[in-house]
Amino acid sequence: MLELERVDAAYGETQVLFDVSLAVGEGEVVALLGANGAGKTTTLRAILGLTPARSGAIRFKGRDITRLATHVIARQGIGWVPDDRRVFPTLSVERNLAIARKPSPFKRWSLGEVAEVFSALPHLMRRSAENLSGGEMQMVAIARALMGGPALLLLDEPSQGLAPKLVQDVLALIGRIRGEGVAVLVVEQHARAALSIAGRAYVMDLGRIVYGGSARSLLDDEALAARWLGKAAA
Repeated sequence: MLELERVDAAYGETQVLFDVSLAVGEGEVVALLGANGAGKTTTLRAILGLTPARSGAIRFKGRDITRLATHVIARQGIGWVPDDRRVFPTLSVERNLAIARKPSPFKRWSLGEVAEVFSALPHLMRRSAENLSGGEMQMVAIARALMGGPALLLLDEPSQGLAPKLVQDVLALIGRIRGEGVAVLVVEQHARAALSIAGRAYVMDLGRIVYGGSARSLLDDEALAARWLGKAAA
């Protein structure tokens, strides 16, 4: 579904990504791990065209999207939940979800279908987003992305700032989304938790992919996990 081939990207004169290659299959959850500053968020931004690739190729469903504008890329069927969630604070939850609807060649989610995945949503619909807890806000941000009808969802640190119990709840929701046929590329600092729901994983270090393979193999190999993930593997 998604393929990055030898992608380089930079902020001004500072190169951040070096020869990055990775892939996400249909209906697959893939974890992108690594320390702060490793290049994970920049990889997501490159996919979306927010930090355009300077070289290499990015393909989605077989189409080259490397040079497309961000809004065009989104309309191909790629959803994004940024690390700061970016819900509209003064709008109700229902309005936050409704305005996310857009034409999509993939599954178009209704409010009712989203509520079936996120069982707490029906009780929050009339509440202003600014009055939500961190976990509730993250749930709304993911649900809103689904309302756009994505085939692929990019999640940037979905557990950031959440209590441990809420981290598990959010990761469980990712598993349910996968069950609906949506592929997920998740950037996550809670490496062990992310590996528990992913089929495959990539680890980045200083802008390069240093590991790519089975999430289970990385989770079970303590020496390998300690080498590439350090404290994040705890």
